[in-house]
Amino acid sequence: MDSFNSALGKNITFVHPPFFIIRGFIGIPNVKYYYVFMFFVFVFSVIGNVLVMLLILMDHNLQTPKYIAVFSLAFTDFFHICALVPKLLDIFLFNHNHISYNDCMAFLFFCYACLSMEALNLMALSYDRLIAIISPLHYPIRVTHKFMSALIAFFWIFVVLVVLIAIGLLTRLSFCDSLVIKSYFCDHGQLHKLACNDTFPNQIIGSLLPVLILWFPLVFILVSYIRISFALAKIATMQERVKAFKTCSAHLSLVAIYFVPILTTFTIGSAIDPNVRIINLSLTSVVPPLLNPVIYVLQTQEIKDSVKRLIKIKRQHVITLKVVK
Repeated sequence: MDSFNSALGKNITFVHPPFFIIRGFIGIPNVKYYYVFMFFVFVFSVIGNVLVMLLILMDHNLQTPKYIAVFSLAFTDFFHICALVPKLLDIFLFNHNHISYNDCMAFLFFCYACLSMEALNLMALSYDRLIAIISPLHYPIRVTHKFMSALIAFFWIFVVLVVLIAIGLLTRLSFCDSLVIKSYFCDHGQLHKLACNDTFPNQIIGSLLPVLILWFPLVFILVSYIRISFALAKIATMQERVKAFKTCSAHLSLVAIYFVPILTTFTIGSAIDPNVRIINLSLTSVVPPLLNPVIYVLQTQEIKDSVKRLIKIKRQHVITLKVVK
């Protein structure tokens, strides 16, 4: 903190409270049923994303550039659900709504980093589909293991740096009055609104974050699919168009599940009850990690083929053991 103050060229004493109070779900009728739902979402999300990661690691046929991004998406979902839901249940279900200052910063970091990385993973997958359809002959040259690994690594580094900058700016705030965060986690927007000193830098980063981690990926994905649509329009037969479109169906489903609820909530957020808004926002955080592995298993032929191969190998192994016995 001293080095941060020196960098600002000022000797400032910041008032950091020992804890914050998170009260996002307080006053919502029958909210304990929602916590039960969250628990099952957590369990099935962990199982689904771990299975997807194991399939990719175990099956050499899935170790392609595209599935580097899919693996990163599953890892992000797994990490996000593990960072968010257990702490959320501890806070609200067991009434441990006091969270220490340092724990709050860590909670904010993991939630924002994973939400941001989710959008960037979807952007990487849209680039993969774009090149595969508009330039299939150049796909093996342009989308290599090295390229996709470097892209995903760059996204992770970018996300970590941006979120750390946001947290660094929060640590220069003093909290002199209310310590109540009206959200389901340590929300950046809620935190800087509680401060009693200048929050202008925090407002700037709060405005930049959605542009960098939400709007830019969304615009890139939309432009990619506009170009894909033009490319598909040039394909001679309807059968070829449908076949090409099917390769994008899983990714389009993931994009819709992630972006539509967020955009809807932020578009009409001021017109709905604050409690409803908090429920909606919490669902946008936990539903994608639950549905992403389901969609990839059901809609992606390579994943289904991989599952069939592993089941076949398992059966052959069991038969061999019985013969030996």
